[in-house]
Parts: sequence; structure tokens; C-alpha cells
Amino acid sequence: MTRTNYTSVTEFILLGLADTLELQIILLVLFSVIYTLTVCGNVGMILLIRADSRLHTPMYFFLANLSFVDICYSSTITPKMLVDLLSEKKTISFAGCFLQLYFFIALATTECILFGLMAYDRYVAICNPLLYPLVMTRTVCLKMAVGALSAGLLNSMVHTSFISNLPFCSSNVIHHFFCDSPPLFKLSCSDTHLSESITTTFAGVNTIGTLLVTLTSYCYILFSIFRMPSGEGRHKAFSTCASHLTAIILFYSTGIYTYLRPSSSYSLDQDKVASVFYTVVIPMLNPLIYSLRNKEVKKALWNVITRKNPFISVIVG
Repeated sequence: MTRTNYTSVTEFILLGLADTLELQIILLVLFSVIYTLTVCGNVGMILLIRADSRLHTPMYFFLANLSFVDICYSSTITPKMLVDLLSEKKTISFAGCFLQLYFFIALATTECILFGLMAYDRYVAICNPLLYPLVMTRTVCLKMAVGALSAGLLNSMVHTSFISNLPFCSSNVIHHFFCDSPPLFKLSCSDTHLSESITTTFAGVNTIGTLLVTLTSYCYILFSIFRMPSGEGRHKAFSTCASHLTAIILFYSTGIYTYLRPSSSYSLDQDKVASVFYTVVIPMLNPLIYSLRNKEVKKALWNVITRKNPFISVIVG
């Protein structure tokens, strides 16, 4: 039978994050600031990388792609959440709900793969520096970025199709602030065991697979760093990788907690807190992490500022 023979749900109601008006106002102001910083920070990172020719390297090419994904990723969730904080009735259409779920999963998957590609890029740069220009060519990097996005879209298509074809014939209240798979599974009036197993498998292959690539790359990197005779060389290599590792730990820890633990242990209230972190906060933190802990980015930013402000150039000069 088709889904329409079962489903009487045409829209969903999102419970959101707050029950009281005072808390809704506080969250509205807070998340509005965070979203503004997210967009400005990531757009600024893209423009900075484009403006400074010294940042036209594979590492910063992937970082620019990560910033673009973060803008789209945050924009899939945050604007709707902000509107709902102002609305008395927090509804989303059936099609709108699964469209949001589709882009959320696609962009999250792409971000995971980009983290793996960035780790591989650092592995080649540090462990095989002589081969680096030959291995990480512009064409190869472009193919990697396109492949990451394609894999994200394909994974999301499989994931979303399984969930959207479940029958929803009773409650339409989603105990979350956006359309995510765990609360949607709880709303279905059918046995979701097979669908949950399939979607968890796909999520696990993507998350664990990219995490293994990342961890393996950094194991080789750390081994190479410890073998460096120069203390200055070790410090430079560590500082280059520190920002990447920080972003990876933040992203993967919350994602694994939410999606790869047994469904019997799900707590929707706890999931809301974790979800706020990886959908709203982390996209804002990424450009800050990569800029504050990266001397090349800070130097490029300073050069752009002084070049566009002759008065500062004169003072510094």
C-alpha cells in the first residue's frame, strides 16, 4: 500500500525550545545574534580566502567549502526556528518538514566528508610534502568537493525516502524545534524497526567511515610530527592541525550522541540541547576556530584590513 492510504497528517506542529514567552524572547535574541555571526563569519571566511592569493591552497579550498556548507546548514534550521519563537502556532507542512530533513541530512553528511578530506589533505601535506603538489591538484580537490556533496545528497535521499513513506496517522506533534528523524520515528503508527535500522546503518557508515579516515590521518600526522627534528617545525604542524581537530571533536561528539546510540535511550529533551549545539552553535564556531587558531588566516585578515584602510597602513608602516 502507498503512504496516502494511511496518512491523515498534512502538517506537523513543532513544540520548539521554550514554553514561556520570557524564555522565547531571550532565545530569539540569542539565536538571532548567533545566526548573524554564523552568516557573517562564514561569508567573511570565503571572501578572505578568495581575496588573498596566499590562501589559494587545497587546505583553504576545503575550508571555503566548509564555510559554504555551514551557511546552508544553519540556514536550513535557524530561520524557521526564529520564526517559531515569534509564532503562537508552530506549524510546518508535510512537504516542508521532509524538505527540511532532506537538506539537513545532506549538508550534515557533506560536512562529515569535508572533515575527512581536510584530514587527508593535512596527512599528505605533513607526511608526504614532496608529493603534495602532485597529489592535491586543483582538479583533484574540485572532484573531492563535488563527490562530498553528491554523497551527501544521495545519503539524504535514501534516509528521507524511508522516513517520509512511514504512515503518520495519529499525533502530528513533533517534540523538537525542527524535523529530525528520531522524533519522526516516534510519531509513526507502524513498526519502524526496519527503517530505523537502515537509516542508522547509513548514518553509521558515513559518520564512522569519515571519522576513521580522520583519525587514521591524524595518527600518521602525529607520528610524523614527533619524528621532526625541529621544535619550530613540530609547533607549526601542531598549530595547523589544532583548529581542525577542535572542530571535529565538537561536531562528531554531539552527532554520535544524538544518532548512534540505541533508540531505547533517546531523550528528546536532551536531544534538543545537543541539536542546538551542532545545528546552531557549531556553524558559528567553525570560522572563529579556524581564524583565531590560524596564523595564516589572521595575517591575511590583517593584510586585507590594512590594504583597505590607508590610515592604518601608515600607522603600522
